[in-house]
Amino acid sequence: MIFLRKAKLFLINGVILTSTSLLMRGLSLVFNIYIANMVGSETIGIFSLIMSVYSFAITVATSGLGVSCTCIVSEEFAKDNHINGLKAVRTCNLFALLLGIIAGILIILISPFISHYWLKDSVSNLPLYAIALGLPFISISSVIGGYFSSVSKSYKSAISQVFELSIKMIFTIIFLHFTISKGVEAICLSLILADVISELFSFTLNCIMYVFDKRKYCQTRNMPIQMKKRIISIAFPIAVTSFIRSGLSSLKQFLIPLRLELSGLTYSIAVSQYGLISGMVMPILLFANVFISSFSGLLVPEFSRLLAGGNHNRLKTVSNTLFKVSFIFSICVASIFFFFAEEISLAVYQNLESAKWLKFLAPLVIFMYVDNIVDGILKGINDQVGVMCCNILDLAITIAIIFFLVPHIGIMGYIISIIVSEILNFSISCIQLRKKIKYTIPIFEVIVFPIIASILAYIISSFFTFHFSSIVINLICQISVFVIIFVLFVLKDKLNFKTFFNNLLTIKK
Repeated sequence: MIFLRKAKLFLINGVILTSTSLLMRGLSLVFNIYIANMVGSETIGIFSLIMSVYSFAITVATSGLGVSCTCIVSEEFAKDNHINGLKAVRTCNLFALLLGIIAGILIILISPFISHYWLKDSVSNLPLYAIALGLPFISISSVIGGYFSSVSKSYKSAISQVFELSIKMIFTIIFLHFTISKGVEAICLSLILADVISELFSFTLNCIMYVFDKRKYCQTRNMPIQMKKRIISIAFPIAVTSFIRSGLSSLKQFLIPLRLELSGLTYSIAVSQYGLISGMVMPILLFANVFISSFSGLLVPEFSRLLAGGNHNRLKTVSNTLFKVSFIFSICVASIFFFFAEEISLAVYQNLESAKWLKFLAPLVIFMYVDNIVDGILKGINDQVGVMCCNILDLAITIAIIFFLVPHIGIMGYIISIIVSEILNFSISCIQLRKKIKYTIPIFEVIVFPIIASILAYIISSFFTFHFSSIVINLICQISVFVIIFVLFVLKDKLNFKTFFNNLLTIKK
């Protein structure tokens, strides 16, 4: 009975997070497309490079504190030690404030170097300085978000995220109204300031919700040194590996246009090609990942509880189920991007420039999405450092590919680095998980059959034609028919088709 109640709560939180994330991802995608069409791929490329610095700064500011908060509070609240759980949140917030300030100072110090050597003076230091303003707010918000996840109140994080996105969109539109004609630097500064302001509003709302939520628990003033050591023991290895991973990731992003320039392109064209892939194609491919990532985030506290309770059989059962669902879902999404690449490119960007890359990279969606689930499970069973080490190895190899291949074969070198990165990361993560949990993946049921089902679904759906005046509506109808047929195959005819397939192999033999 208790398990069913927890499962129901997990599902409810997953639905809330997925619905919210889907709304946010949809709005963000539409808004980013609007921005991309307005400012062009070159500006998007420059902004993506600046955001890679922002990402590194956020990694330094958060340093694994959100994960530490989630794990410790989940364990303490499961034992009804609410006081210790709240102490952990308070200590994490103090560390977060300190790290946020340190990260801001670090960005200010390295900004001149980044602007001159990596951005080739395409923008000044000002957009990079603006990044430092929001880091303390982001770091504390990550801790509070970890607390809400641990106590199964993800709807509060969802409210904060929707509020943050709304503020960001409003201020972006206002700022761009005055800066759209003033060049790349002014546009990038506007986009970053809008993001910083939205983080401030989100931080304020998170703090208010946290203060009201913690009132129901008793509190004491004493902070045992053991709690601080416990937080550091979880956060420190995550922080160190995160710094390395994020630093290598930022280095990789800056290397791409620099090495493309050595292939014979101008820096402007190199940044434009980089912006096309990273700022226009990848966001589309990762759009549906919202369904996976929402539940993946919830896996951390849930698997922490199962591990703390020594329920290893349940760990294996849940892992098997997650693999089945995520594989089938990701194959469906990958098939949509592969079969409808041209239609999606026309509907989204009004050109076919991104179509070939959407089709070419579509199969990687399977590895990207399932790897997200694997990482969530590994973090839940306290193997966060293993996840980070995997990412570091992946980044080191892809940086080597970019450094040596891109100057000789251009943009295809970048594409190869993406393919190697995703497959390598997925493979290593699965091996790591296999050492901890003896999961099983029925290859035919979760991989072979869904692929066959997607091909048949596309063939059948191609007989349905729509002639609405809007390209978008036609595309939605086509994809809807495809998904319905795919689901019918997977849910209804799977066993019959498997028998037919086996019989066919027997006849051939």
